[in-house]
Amino acid sequence: MNDNDPSSGLSHVGASGEARMVDVSPKDVTDRVARAQGAIRMQPSTLEAIRSNTVKKGDVLAVARVAGILAGKRTSDLIPLCHPIPLTDLQLDLRPDESLPGIMAESTARATWKTGVEMEALTAVTVALLTIYDMAKSLDREMELTDISLVEKSGGKLGHWSRG
Repeated sequence: MNDNDPSSGLSHVGASGEARMVDVSPKDVTDRVARAQGAIRMQPSTLEAIRSNTVKKGDVLAVARVAGILAGKRTSDLIPLCHPIPLTDLQLDLRPDESLPGIMAESTARATWKTGVEMEALTAVTVALLTIYDMAKSLDREMELTDISLVEKSGGKLGHWSRG
């Protein structure tokens, strides 16, 4: 049986039912891009403290941006069956949004490789939002991470996909 076509039909399940990493060696190297987003809702006073940089732990958005980028680069260390991917770029934008109120996060991951970068984009957003929670939790324990999702991806044999 071919490891890339297990009888179970599941790509991460081997012939004996064990979890396994997918063999990507036969795949073509293509430009891969993935964009993910998410948000953290909070009290208006917490958002103001973050915007005015008066949170005791420091510059929340700067620390969260770096944490998200570092996490995206280390996705294969965090998600057991993810391949290490040589990222060529990982951008993370954190925007205060009064309508939530809270912070919107959006990441874009890029690589020229054999497998996609969706998990890296999603990991970057999630860890950035978790970092915001950690740094501001003394002000607002009711903050809520929400709407974390893949927005768009391109590359590989399936081509372009975007959320409707």
